[in-house]
Amino acid sequence: MVARGSMLAVGGAFNVMSAARAQGLTVTYAGGHGVGPFGDMVRSVLAQAGIDVAAPAAPNLDTGFTVTFVAEDGERTFVTAPGAEARLTVESLNASMISEEDFVYVSGYGLAYPDSGPALADWVSRLATGITVVADPGPLVGEIPKAILQDVASRSTWWTCNEREARLMTGGASRDESIRAVAKIAGRKGVLVRIGRDGCLLLMRDGEVQHLPGQFVRTVNTTGAGDIHTGTFMAALAAGLEPPEAVRRANLAASIVVSRQGPPTAPTLAGNQSCDGPP
Repeated sequence: MVARGSMLAVGGAFNVMSAARAQGLTVTYAGGHGVGPFGDMVRSVLAQAGIDVAAPAAPNLDTGFTVTFVAEDGERTFVTAPGAEARLTVESLNASMISEEDFVYVSGYGLAYPDSGPALADWVSRLATGITVVADPGPLVGEIPKAILQDVASRSTWWTCNEREARLMTGGASRDESIRAVAKIAGRKGVLVRIGRDGCLLLMRDGEVQHLPGQFVRTVNTTGAGDIHTGTFMAALAAGLEPPEAVRRANLAASIVVSRQGPPTAPTLAGNQSCDGPP
């Protein structure tokens, strides 16, 4: 096939960080980055977004890349070639100065790689109890070794994933069954399951499943919507919102993103509020 268009952009966990930054959080990138042209591009975009970098570039490696195919209905397929971000070490992670008030985001991509997975799981499991850990297993959830997945799941404060990922984790036959099964192994405070245009399910510890509907918009490109949802949710929690209200804000941010062409651009808090209202 011949593509109708193409672009080159920094994505992945950057979408989560840029969303949190756009909503007012101070953000530091603690992951790996390389010394080649992609690594240079990553550092440049992080600097433009006002995001600090904790660890030095990995020598002799460039940052990896993902080729994303977007279909006419907005759905996408990813093919990833890992790079320096897949070679995390405990030493590089320890370069991050984490305090009790901080939020730590963990990507399932990092957990799936043979080098970074064990290092990341070990580091996360030793974080102080008061630190909020938000983990998203991502589309590679089926590739994450069970022991590593269990270590991070049991330490996570919030676990967020989409419906497909929840079913892959648990074998649940329905949405409610899947989120209840995930909550048995992950999320000390709660679990979110994103269900596309239908919004998000929220199950807080010892609570009932809540369905928080999304905004109905014309879907153009779903790339990065889950990442924007997660970053916005974290920022809303940090701002003091109760979890249901934080999810509603995240739903709105994700709906703005999927209705736009091009790489996902995180809406600002003012942009969120200006779009709040009936669809």
